[in-house]
Amino acid sequence: MSNNNDQKEGQPLDIELNEEVAEGIYSNFAIITHSQTEFIVDFVRMMPGVPKGKVKSRIVLAPQHAKRLLMALGDNMHRYEENFGNVDIAENQEPNIPLNFGGQTGQA
Repeated sequence: MSNNNDQKEGQPLDIELNEEVAEGIYSNFAIITHSQTEFIVDFVRMMPGVPKGKVKSRIVLAPQHAKRLLMALGDNMHRYEENFGNVDIAENQEPNIPLNFGGQTGQA
């Protein structure tokens, strides 16, 4: 995603991924805000029966990195849809976050 001037073309990046980070964090909602100097992406987990979602991760990006991420996501989505079919979403519509996820309500 990043083009480091010190990085030679075709040379692999040396990136460490520890076990905790490799597990990932589930998110089913994202909030994006920006200022003149940065973009902030909050990844939120909404859970059934819980009125308030929790921010599970916050990523702060420079505008140039945010644009590279946008381009990389677009490229990956295009390749995904070529392999697995279109991902349909309703345009100009707020996402409908189900708070019950269609499952049964547990009782204690």
